[in-house]
Amino acid sequence: MKKRVSFLLVLILVLAMLCGCGQEEQNDGMQLYYMNIEGTKIIPISHEFSSEDVMECVNEILACLQSEPEDTSAKQIIPDYIVVNNCSYNGYMVSIDFGDSYFDLGAIDEVLMRAAIVQSILQIEGVTGISFTVNMKPIMDASGSYVGVMNKESFVENPGKQINSSAKTTLTLYFASSDGTYLVKETRTVHYSSNISMDKLVLEQLMEGPKKSGLQGTIPTGTSIITISTVDGVCYVNLDSGFQNQNNEITEQVVLYSIVNSLTELSDVDKVQLSINGSSSGKCRYDYDLSVMYEMNENLLQAQESIVIEDTEVTKGK
Repeated sequence: MKKRVSFLLVLILVLAMLCGCGQEEQNDGMQLYYMNIEGTKIIPISHEFSSEDVMECVNEILACLQSEPEDTSAKQIIPDYIVVNNCSYNGYMVSIDFGDSYFDLGAIDEVLMRAAIVQSILQIEGVTGISFTVNMKPIMDASGSYVGVMNKESFVENPGKQINSSAKTTLTLYFASSDGTYLVKETRTVHYSSNISMDKLVLEQLMEGPKKSGLQGTIPTGTSIITISTVDGVCYVNLDSGFQNQNNEITEQVVLYSIVNSLTELSDVDKVQLSINGSSSGKCRYDYDLSVMYEMNENLLQAQESIVIEDTEVTKGK
């Protein structure tokens, strides 16, 4: 059975890790992160890599973390029984696929191991995010949400916000017109859990469909978000194969730019790249390549006043 960690436990552990790491004397250069002897946090130990190649460094890190360090103040953080099926690098993100043995990890050990791998690998130049899967299926948290791509922001301490506190924001979403040939802007005020990232909130709201009658949702019912992450102004959206069951009465470009325009309304998103089941080698439908990073397209907007929806409550436990 998959062992999942509650958001509260994860947050407590991550903050504890950061506090622990900050107390250690930091050395210049690269570091690997191991478990402390008590098994309560990760600690950095200096390491000199034998190569500058990304994948060689990744494999070296995983091999080191699955071995006992020479420093007696730390211990091996990836257990011997953990199997790594495959590792890959696509130019910005490292993907690591584990075997079923991953689910034999205890709750605390799982969080610390994942954190140690992320903190270690993110030091490699050119790596901005890390994705974890088990037998090519994304790891899920206690709420049933995909963990998603982990990056430096995954370990930012934010003591000003309470766990599961409610927040309010106004989103600008783009849905299909009644005939599916252009976009209609809908401004929606949303109450949501502060635990969810803004890019994911936008996509989830888009997937719920329009509030105004006469408009059409552009993301097929049953589509799931595998991962979504914004790195250096680019929002990487990875959807499952349900996205391919599109309504052919809605044009391909309206489907695509419904997502792109909605996400690029966020201040930190300039471009959007889609992938399906982790692959960006195909097309949105027939003509638009998934490998392209798309920017906002206002040419598809209907020449009318935007629709305003007030106070929408997000009821999902995110």
